[in-house]
Amino acid sequence: MITVPLDLTTYRSAATSHAQSLGLFEQVLGHEPVSAPGSGLIYAVWVKRITPISARSGLDSVSVRLELNGRVFMPADTEPQDGVDVAVTGAVDGLMNAYCGDFELGGSVANVDLLGMHGAALSADFGYARFDSTTYRVATLVIPLILNDVWTEAA
Repeated sequence: MITVPLDLTTYRSAATSHAQSLGLFEQVLGHEPVSAPGSGLIYAVWVKRITPISARSGLDSVSVRLELNGRVFMPADTEPQDGVDVAVTGAVDGLMNAYCGDFELGGSVANVDLLGMHGAALSADFGYARFDSTTYRVATLVIPLILNDVWTEAA
């Protein structure tokens, strides 16, 4: 069985390119920020979890679910403040539409697990995050990617 290595650079690049193509974000990052990411709408993508998928694996190979976190950030004190949720929600809508529209991320994955066949579905949770002295309105996306034949089983 020929396996395809888990190539994070490719999958993360595919996920961030959708954000860049929307033209909504001041910055698109391939890592979780550890300090205040800046002003305007910002998007970051990083690995959340990797798990084997028994239902898609065979006798000699293991398929996996690679979950990426994507997070939209916007300073909560951006004026007008009534527009912050509108902007963050609009960005999430654009991202989810892009991930649904490119179901295989340009052929780099078997599929985005849109409806949660093998775990949590494509989703977004909203909240707040504080960096330094800035509070951000955030939306954290779970971007579940299904990858076939990543690891070889051997006795």
